[in-house]
Amino acid sequence: MKPTLASALALGCVSAALVATAGNSQAADTTHDVRGDSIASARSNAEQHAGVGRGQDLRVKDTVLDKDGGSHVRFTRTFRGLEVVGGDFVVHQAQGGRFESVSGSKLTQGLHLATTPTVSAQRAATKAAHAVDFAGRKSSPELVVLAAHRAPALAWRVDVTGRNADGSPAGEYVFVDARKGGVLASWPSVLEDTGTGTGLFTGTVPLETTLTGGQYTMVDASRGGNATYNGPYGTSTPLFTDADNVWGNGSTSNAQTAGVDAHYGIAKTWDFYKNTYGRNGIANDGKGARSFVHDGAYVNASWSDSCFCMRYGDGDATTYPLVALDVAGHEMSHGVTSRTAGLTYRGESGGLNEANSDIFGTMVEWYANMAGDTPDYVIGEQIYRAYNPATNYIRRMDKPSMDGGSQDCWSTATKRVDVHYSSGPANHYFYLLSEGSGAKTINGIAYNSPTCNGSTITGIGRDAAAKIWYRALTVYMTSSTNYAGARVANVNAATDLYGATSTQVAAVKAAWSAVSVN
Repeated sequence: MKPTLASALALGCVSAALVATAGNSQAADTTHDVRGDSIASARSNAEQHAGVGRGQDLRVKDTVLDKDGGSHVRFTRTFRGLEVVGGDFVVHQAQGGRFESVSGSKLTQGLHLATTPTVSAQRAATKAAHAVDFAGRKSSPELVVLAAHRAPALAWRVDVTGRNADGSPAGEYVFVDARKGGVLASWPSVLEDTGTGTGLFTGTVPLETTLTGGQYTMVDASRGGNATYNGPYGTSTPLFTDADNVWGNGSTSNAQTAGVDAHYGIAKTWDFYKNTYGRNGIANDGKGARSFVHDGAYVNASWSDSCFCMRYGDGDATTYPLVALDVAGHEMSHGVTSRTAGLTYRGESGGLNEANSDIFGTMVEWYANMAGDTPDYVIGEQIYRAYNPATNYIRRMDKPSMDGGSQDCWSTATKRVDVHYSSGPANHYFYLLSEGSGAKTINGIAYNSPTCNGSTITGIGRDAAAKIWYRALTVYMTSSTNYAGARVANVNAATDLYGATSTQVAAVKAAWSAVSVN
């Protein structure tokens, strides 16, 4: 029988500011100088090696400084003031700013196109609204240069939002040719995943809350102000509040119970990224995100960049509310992807985006190691009221095809598969790299992971595998990275961390080959 959540003891949050010492200030100034020097040299290197020509401006999105003095500066670019979608790249430099390579879009021919639209924003919005099939549509056009997976073109990017037939949130970026009026491309703006979870598994846990006006609210000031709301997404949705700071009762009949899980989940995800990789929040800026619990009677959860928030459905007769720990980890990791590689949510890059969230949702579960939610490589097993991880789950990593749709092995058809299924080869790779191939039982769950080339893989452990993947994501991948590029990114990351002749690099290469990415 599954354990129930008897109660949730919420702890009031007390914050204090510490005055930095002179030594700390000097260290901060030194880091600032190194970062500034790295960015300056990266700009110069970009002009020579990344096709930065007349009319283009660069904006720094992120900078990673290595202990050996190397640096990796991630840029987005604009052309005559317009965002270049798919024009992002990373400049890799050795100590002293010496150029090594560029990952991502080089646009070596430069940009040569008119930036005055002949199609109006209103016409583009109407065209985009007719290109989607969900209700409650509203459109917000923005003029951009579209360079993702195609020759650059002037386009209106229209964010069409609404709800699907089941009430779950829906959103699509539709790119309309600003000169001719046709639809050039589209991909989801609301990143969904049928997740895991129920408040019955968290147990009695501490919650960081805030006392305001005699009421406790689910606002975690110690983690950037993460806030959890009771009801559908909207500007007037109230925060969860409580008079005695003791939340939930372990039953879905109590609205607070699902709030406990969501609030605890976002806290543990924050802690995982902070304590494992030094990442201070989703955007690495110390700012929290919002969670909307009881968003509707649907079986899904989602992350949205536009609201910097997560939205959790209440499930149906066969499922629980989708607020378990690895759901929070999965959805928050979509936000991390957005603030780093920005993997476009379509084709192979979309599959890698989903796999990244599966990987780190799983790693959050291993990090928390809760007694009521034993960590595993099965995704969504707790969503079902009829709990049976051998048969009831959303996805699994050891053999993704067991869900009836995901791919075990990469093929030329992968780019045409739904992103939740094209995530399969990357999930499979991560499992093989972590645990190896063949039959084994881990925490009571039986796994039997095959390889696509008949090889035998020896794992290097999940922590090392995740460390490699995180560096690949944050240093080498860009919005257009495909499976071949993911292999290169992981090999580069493993080389940086462990050395070119290391066991880890050999294992990365073998694990990718084992899922047919050679």
